[in-house]
Amino acid sequence: MPLPRGAKTRAPEALARLRRRYGAWRSYLDHETPFQLLVAVALSAQTPDALTNKVTPELFRRWPDAASLAEAHPDDVLEVIRPLNFSYGKSRRLVAAARMVRDEFGGEVPRAMEDLVKIPGVGRKTANVVQGHAWRASEGVAVDTHVKRVAFRLGLTANEDPVTVERDLNRLYPKEHYPLVNFYFIAHGRATCTARRPACPDCVLADICPKRGVEETRPRSRA
Repeated sequence: MPLPRGAKTRAPEALARLRRRYGAWRSYLDHETPFQLLVAVALSAQTPDALTNKVTPELFRRWPDAASLAEAHPDDVLEVIRPLNFSYGKSRRLVAAARMVRDEFGGEVPRAMEDLVKIPGVGRKTANVVQGHAWRASEGVAVDTHVKRVAFRLGLTANEDPVTVERDLNRLYPKEHYPLVNFYFIAHGRATCTARRPACPDCVLADICPKRGVEETRPRSRA
């Protein structure tokens, strides 16, 4: 399927403006190692990053690496991560993931996409995030609800299926920018291009954005 008209021109300009607007690229999830990043990203599914960051310090204090978490009882992990959404299933998948990383990958998080997605609880989006923040290079743009929404409204894709949105964004940006697109589109989706009431009058992309699917806009409060 062809890209929307003008997408190839808007894409680099949009990213450049968002980089100026939101500053240095960084991870929203606190971690010290690739394994801790993988755990944090898996825990953040359907859960705010801020809440995830509240439980991971104790989790990582008790089980800082794959070898230690692989020996944990899932119920003990559950007690630590209970405030998170879907904590029961996540506790089971975390222990299973740690065991696979320990037993099949020598305790180190693998870098290849085909290996990452074998790990329990790790899909393509999680794998792209881990690759991008752990090694500054990913095989594709990690597409969550914010990235999907911003890309669609900007007219960088005519699709709303995450797999197809990723494919379109991968066509528009060089590979070294894939992690940046994820971070800056999320930042913009949270701060300005929100789901229900996007602040289009205050948006740094207002003059180049076709606002696909936007029905209501509002100015940002000056109070």
